Amino acid sequence: MRAFPVVMLGPPTGVAELQMTITRLEQTNTELKRTLEDCQGELDAARAANRDLTRALNQRG
Repeated sequence: MRAFPVVMLGPPTGVAELQMTITRLEQTNTELKRTLEDCQGELDAARAANRDLTRALNQRG
């Protein structure tokens, strides 16, 4: 007797389908990394502009 019943939600997933899923997830991951890098670059530029503006305001007096 088992402590937990085995529940089958459908046929087992084939290796080819799993490989396709892995490939799709790797592509998504690569795209997300590029997006993150772009956003990081924009954030760095905005921070630099903010520092420059703050410095200019402080020098004015």
